[in-house]
Amino acid sequence: MCIKKLSGALRAISGSPHPKNFTSAIIAAAGLSTRFGGETTKQMTELCGIPLLVHTIRSYQEADCIHEIIIVAKRNEISTWEKLCREYQFDKVTKIIPGGETRQASVMNGLDAVHEKSKFVAIADGARCLTTIDQITTVCRAAYKYKAATAAHRATDTIKIADSKGFIDRTADRNTVWLAQTPQVFKTKLYRAAAYTAFKKGFEATDDNSLVEFVKHPVRLIECGSQNIKVTTHEDLCLAEAILLDRKKGEEEI
Repeated sequence: MCIKKLSGALRAISGSPHPKNFTSAIIAAAGLSTRFGGETTKQMTELCGIPLLVHTIRSYQEADCIHEIIIVAKRNEISTWEKLCREYQFDKVTKIIPGGETRQASVMNGLDAVHEKSKFVAIADGARCLTTIDQITTVCRAAYKYKAATAAHRATDTIKIADSKGFIDRTADRNTVWLAQTPQVFKTKLYRAAAYTAFKKGFEATDDNSLVEFVKHPVRLIECGSQNIKVTTHEDLCLAEAILLDRKKGEEEI
């Protein structure tokens, strides 16, 4: 009994996954892909022979810290994703639900669908198809410890802040500038309170971190590298393919 208590305490300190940290992944994939263009949405576009979103779902499926997956999809794509989840044996996918008019509304739909046991929510961009299992695990562990954590990458370029006319207003301190990625992981109660507070006050967020920032809760930044890109254009798709092929080559050489 003492050993069990000690191991539990050590997990709590380190932020390690624990059965009590029931974590629900909400994958936002209901976008119109306006900037991507074409008749096929980017989540349906093939990447290395399979739909782009399959790559994203697979990482969350294989991450031990994720207990369930909610996919928020375009209504007319739901039946296709149901078939694909069966085909790829994504048994953690418990629900595939339609999105809302905005990404924020879509994630709210996903939040309403999580299991009652959910202690943490890991919110992901469906188009961020290069996220690794290790990155998901690392961000989740940080969230278990700090209640809020996000994947991110330190800016390497010099960041200029512009005025309303498009001229440089000032130069940001690059040491404090990070580029937000996903997953963005939060204690479920905290995120739900933040989301409903934003809804009541009419606050429109650019990402889920912003909702938690809005209620003044700190969010821990976790370095996840430059490869954790979000596919927005066809150029991004080419880059994603190159990275995946390079990873596969590296695995074969081991």
